[in-house]
Amino acid sequence: MNPSHPADLPDPHAVLGVAPGASTAEITAAYRRAVRECHPDTPHPDRERLAAVITAYRHLRDHLARQPTEPHQRPTPGHDIHVRVHPRTTPPEPDVRAGPVHRHPHRHSW
Repeated sequence: MNPSHPADLPDPHAVLGVAPGASTAEITAAYRRAVRECHPDTPHPDRERLAAVITAYRHLRDHLARQPTEPHQRPTPGHDIHVRVHPRTTPPEPDVRAGPVHRHPHRHSW
């Protein structure tokens, strides 16, 4: 059982059929495969399993999103991260550039 997962719910890794150390791509592939198997549009829909699969994927996705990708990215508790902002020295570019517009007559094929 996953220690960060509530005890009243099944293990999300077991629901999706992936190992606890599975990568994000493996988890996503297992989720999509499970949804295709039990979706209401399939010949044998399983709404309870679909709900469990969605809940498991949501938990794993949120858990993976909160984890930093590299150990050095974890901020040390009690230390502030200082950010310096440098003012612009050149004027900003426009967001959109548009050239001349050419109008072409509409041709009918009648």
